[in-house]
Amino acid sequence: MARRLALLAAAFVLPSACATAQMHSEEQLNAVARNCGLSVGEVMQDASEKRLLFLMRSEPSADQRACLYRWAHRGHMHLVIVNIANGPAS
Repeated sequence: MARRLALLAAAFVLPSACATAQMHSEEQLNAVARNCGLSVGEVMQDASEKRLLFLMRSEPSADQRACLYRWAHRGHMHLVIVNIANGPAS
């Protein structure tokens, strides 16, 4: 009985450990950006490292970061926040 329960548990755990990130289309990324209160084009993914999801924005709010982090986590990606400067310092 214990062995059967262990095998059943392994059947649920192992597939999630092997999950890989997928490359998302620009339309998908823009939809996620809008759903998280961001602008079109602020969420990006690079084909050379599809496990990384980039947020390119100047000072994103905590809610925006959390929303995008949750989506990235569900997609087996790591969120990378690139804080964009608004212009040259005076």
